[in-house]
Amino acid sequence: MTDTQKSLKRTLIGKVVSDKRAKTVTVLVERRVKHALYGKIVAKSSKYHAHDEKGEFHMGDIIEITESRPISKTKNWVATRLVEKAAAV
Repeated sequence: MTDTQKSLKRTLIGKVVSDKRAKTVTVLVERRVKHALYGKIVAKSSKYHAHDEKGEFHMGDIIEITESRPISKTKNWVATRLVEKAAAV
């Protein structure tokens, strides 16, 4: 893909909240939107199940996920890259 070509697939960045399942991570994506009536900025969140073939992403990591074909009943996203590693406790 060249620099001038833009991918038609959506990408989101979120935090891994579960890595218990095989080859799957649950990613929490938060967005800030203005309330329609009151105008206050509120945080809305969505959880997505993303395919993690190698099992390289763990709880607390910030990752990028990309839209893909349906992989299972609930998985339509693929974990593409690590943005930030989780802080060691």
